[in-house]
Parts: sequence; C-alpha cells; structure tokens
Amino acid sequence: MVERYTDADIDRVFHALADATRRDIVRRTLVAEQSVTQLAAAYTMSFAAVSKHIAVLAEARLVIKRAEGRARLVKADPATLARAQELLRSYEYLWRGRIDRLDALLLGDAESPASVPPTEPPAH
Repeated sequence: MVERYTDADIDRVFHALADATRRDIVRRTLVAEQSVTQLAAAYTMSFAAVSKHIAVLAEARLVIKRAEGRARLVKADPATLARAQELLRSYEYLWRGRIDRLDALLLGDAESPASVPPTEPPAH
C-alpha cells in the first residue's frame, strides 16, 4: 500500500520523474542494466551531468547502482515504479468517484446508491 511511504519518499520519486532525461535513463535501464559510461554516451551533456541525474534517480530509489570492477552499473528498480503507479491509481480512483458522484447529482440521480461508487479502491 502507498501509506507505508512518506510524503518525502513520494516527492523524491515524482521530482526525479519530472525530468525527461531521468525518465529516459529509467526507460533504458528497465530494458537492460547499463554502465554510467554507456548511459552518458547517449546524451549531449557531460558525463558529470548524467552522473548527477543518476544520483537523483538513485536517491529516489528508481535505479540501483552497483560497482563491478571499475564500472558503475545502473538498473531500474521496477518496485519503485510500481509504487508510483499505485499512488497514481489511487488518485485516479478517488477523482473518478468524485466525478461520477457529481454527474449523478447533475443528472438528478443523487438518491441512487448504485450510481455512486465507493470512495476507496478495491483491495488487491
């Protein structure tokens, strides 16, 4: 459940995903683990800039860095992406329910309990 994560954790994830380069790094490392050098070669920015992007992603736990000899390897952590997706789904469910209830009120169906969905998402 999303509740076990702090607001600061969630803020770090969405801050990290707010940048197009970082989203691309996550996408690339979901496909396959890559070295920082391989990742840096894909961008027109400096190696240091790419390293900073990776550090932001690692702090948000969206990627995992590990050393293998002299290489620093990066791979995405799908569990953190799933956590973000779960949070977004809970917001979607909440707002869909509110919109459905508003529609029911506007259509004069407010008395019909069948037209008003529950406010909590179903348990998985």
